[in-house]
Amino acid sequence: MNNNDRLNRREFMYLLATAAAAYPLPSLAEKRNQPARTPANLAEPWTTIAAVQQHLFPAETDSPGASDIQALEYLRTMINAPDIDQEEREFIKNGVSWLNELADKQYSNTFIQLDNNSREKILRRIETSRAGERWLSLILSYLIEALLTDPVYRGNPDGIGWRWLHHQPGYPTPPEDKQYFKLGKIRYRSTRA
Repeated sequence: MNNNDRLNRREFMYLLATAAAAYPLPSLAEKRNQPARTPANLAEPWTTIAAVQQHLFPAETDSPGASDIQALEYLRTMINAPDIDQEEREFIKNGVSWLNELADKQYSNTFIQLDNNSREKILRRIETSRAGERWLSLILSYLIEALLTDPVYRGNPDGIGWRWLHHQPGYPTPPEDKQYFKLGKIRYRSTRA
């Protein structure tokens, strides 16, 4: 596959959301000149992960963004679930180090200190390596899950993603004590590549 045949991240998110909801969606192209705010009082790696999520899935006037769907809270919930693959957990966290090392090498700043154009260049560079592409794929997978998940898993608060996609969820939704990883005998195995 050559570079001309590859989808960019925003196109991928657009196509995936469209297929999932079978409903035409607005463009996810970012219109802001300033980077989106990251939540206050976060420590690394979460500050950088939140900034990456905001860059990959920015809010627009007619669509929620990563912070609106609580993508970071969802990711933190899921990678702290007792059945998450330890290697996946560490891989996600270690990706922040690689990202910041590249940002420092190229711009003498951390990723969160960069403007949107520089962030885009760093992410484009990261995606050219196998590990970088896998890391971004995991971040995107968790973003999509946060958009579509039941709010009991700390993403999609009040069904904001469902409303945006015009999706009617199944009922009943699980209560807090019935989250899949609290059910005991049922084991979930990560199928992410």
